[in-house]
Amino acid sequence: METLLNDFSVGLFAMQAAILVILIVLMRKFAWKPILDALQSREEGIQNALDSAEKAKLEMENLTASNEKLLQEARIERDGILKEAREMKDNMIATAKEEAQAQVDSMIAQAQEAIVIEKKAALAELKSHVASISIEMSEKVMQQELSNKDKQLALVNTMLSEAKFN
Repeated sequence: METLLNDFSVGLFAMQAAILVILIVLMRKFAWKPILDALQSREEGIQNALDSAEKAKLEMENLTASNEKLLQEARIERDGILKEAREMKDNMIATAKEEAQAQVDSMIAQAQEAIVIEKKAALAELKSHVASISIEMSEKVMQQELSNKDKQLALVNTMLSEAKFN
């Protein structure tokens, strides 16, 4: 260390100190500031990227929620359409049943009317036939009864006694 102290020169020390100060000033002006600016811009870029990622995440959550809401609305609408379709089907079936029942009732009423008409016609024909048979039988009986004068008088007397006069 003694040799260092012997070789020490104040001029050299001042020169080296001046060069060091100049070097620090130059480094600060040309190197340090651009390095700090680059680090600052990189930090801002990273922060912007993180902010953008956070915004994208929020937007994705919003889109997911929106999609879920739309899906739920679509399900509700589908259920409503299915319910409406079921109601329409039930109404159509009920209407068809009512129309079929009305047609059956109408056909039954027409058949009953036809039966009544046929029954009346059959009764009228039967009465007519019975009347014609009765008349034929009466004619035959009368011919036999009236062939004898005593029987004629007895028949007239019987009829007169049975007849009620008002």
